[in-house]
Amino acid sequence: MKTVDAISKKIFTLPQLLAQIASWRVMNKKIAFTNGCFDILHEGHIFSLSEAAKEGDYLIVGVNSDNSTKRLKGPERPINHEHSRALLLASLAIVDAVIIFDEDTPRELITALLPDVLVKGGDYTVEQIAGSKEVIANGGSVVINPIVEGFSTTGIISQIKKSFS
Repeated sequence: MKTVDAISKKIFTLPQLLAQIASWRVMNKKIAFTNGCFDILHEGHIFSLSEAAKEGDYLIVGVNSDNSTKRLKGPERPINHEHSRALLLASLAIVDAVIIFDEDTPRELITALLPDVLVKGGDYTVEQIAGSKEVIANGGSVVINPIVEGFSTTGIISQIKKSFS
């Protein structure tokens, strides 16, 4: 029988996550971090998270809060509230920890966590990625993975709106 209580235990506050990271570091584990809004989970997200999970022994996912998502994506977003998005991510076997952040970028969070690998999907340069300087200065690395074309939350929302008009 599966223990579903384990899912909600993968959602951390910052103090809880810092303590968890300390215990992983004692075991010399490599910690990867990625982030996003993850408003409507889709195949592109799963690819991105899977690629990020390959970069470390443990994968931490930073999730934009509802307020942060609204500022970044507009007044009609998010579709799913932050706890729902965090819970969905925590239910994935490839995700080890989820933390919600309220800023527009995860720079402050990354600076606090200092993962070994910072992973981002898309057409960025290392210099454009929030927290990259801090991770590199701490001896870590930054990995940029390609995005899967044809999958986006904005596209899904657009398709849904078309089907009702």
